[in-house]
Amino acid sequence: MTSQRYEAGDLDQERRPRVRRWAWLPVLLVGSGLLFAVQRALAVTGNPNLVPSLLVLSALLIPVTFVLYVDGRNPAYDLPLSALLICALLGGVLGTALASVWEYDTVQRLGGLPTVYIGLIEETAKLMVPVAILIFTRYRSTPADGLLIGVAVGMGFAVLETLGYGFVTVLATRGNLGAAEDLLLLRGVLSPAGHAAWTGLAASALWWTHARRWRPSALAGLVGTFLLVVALHATWDASKAWYGYLIVGAISFVLLLRQTRRNLLKVP
Repeated sequence: MTSQRYEAGDLDQERRPRVRRWAWLPVLLVGSGLLFAVQRALAVTGNPNLVPSLLVLSALLIPVTFVLYVDGRNPAYDLPLSALLICALLGGVLGTALASVWEYDTVQRLGGLPTVYIGLIEETAKLMVPVAILIFTRYRSTPADGLLIGVAVGMGFAVLETLGYGFVTVLATRGNLGAAEDLLLLRGVLSPAGHAAWTGLAASALWWTHARRWRPSALAGLVGTFLLVVALHATWDASKAWYGYLIVGAISFVLLLRQTRRNLLKVP
């Protein structure tokens, strides 16, 4: 009887990583189906009560799928999904709120908001939750935890920012849902190469610096990484053509994938 219990426990341990590794796929498929259903229902009925569902599903689908995909690359699975959800929620709400206040103050003082200030403000605001987690929780042992937390926070920020843009677009176009859907789709697809990549890189560097006890060389690497993500963010915001977003997004995404392989897959 005891050996049977151990065998069942071992099977459960084997199943969990497999389920978690592929969790992104059913989320993508089910989410896409729900989004399609809402779109069709809205097209047939014209019921405005469906608009919030359309906006929320459009903003959440790609970010949630991507966070689960990155989490599934981690063979340790020592960071629970509930922690990532909390990070996304707190990082998104607090990050957007702080960034909004700081950007408003900057506009009041300078009479404008240069893109470099936007990058500096938003990247700083998004790091508030990772810093708190690094100080007050046990999830600080490896840079892998930092990268996952940073990606989750960046995606939470991206979701709320996208929802805001979608809502404003609906109001500005007097209910033109086509324009809002196009915006939501574009921002959703690009979000892994934007906020997720930038905050993931910065948080990974923060954890890496902590692991090396804040030595000067590690601290210099952290500052350099932070300045890099601020520069990428500012360049993204300053881009006026599609190829500008493509170039910045490609650089950001490649850097994130490279860091993911280093931290999560342990590839040198």
